[in-house]
Amino acid sequence: MLKLNNLGAPKGANRDTKRRGRGPGSGQGKTGGRGHKGQKARSGGGIPPWFEGGQMPLNRRLPKRGFTNIFKKSFQLVNVDELEAVFEAGAKVDNESLALAGLVKHLDRPVKLLGRGKVEKSLQIEVAKASRAAVAAVEAAGGSVTVTG
Repeated sequence: MLKLNNLGAPKGANRDTKRRGRGPGSGQGKTGGRGHKGQKARSGGGIPPWFEGGQMPLNRRLPKRGFTNIFKKSFQLVNVDELEAVFEAGAKVDNESLALAGLVKHLDRPVKLLGRGKVEKSLQIEVAKASRAAVAAVEAAGGSVTVTG
C-alpha cells in the first residue's frame, strides 16, 4: 500500500555517482576519464565556450559603433487614459500617488505625461514633463498640469 512513509523513486531512477580515480577496478581509475595529458586533462583546465582556437574572436572582429550618453534622462511614461481609469475627480496626481496606484515603479525617476486616450475628470497633475496633447486634454476636462522639471 502506498503511504507517505514509504514513498520513493522508482527502481533505476537514481544512479550512483561515478567515483573517478579510485583504482583500476573501478573502470575510472588512473586518468579518471580525462585521457592523457593536455589542457583538458589538467585540474582547472579547459577551453572557454567563446574561444575560437586562436582565430581573432568575433567580438574583436566586428567594429565598435555608437556611444552611451551618461547624462540621458529616462522618463516613466503615463498616459491620460490611465489616469482616467485610476483616479477620482479632483485628485492630486504626483509621483507618490502614481506609484501607489501602480502606474510607475520608481519614485526617484521623472514622469512624463502623454496624451493617449480621453480624460473627463478634472485632475491636479504634477509631473516632470508633459506633452502638449496631454496638457490640452487635461485642461479641456477642467484640470491643471504643473510641469516641475
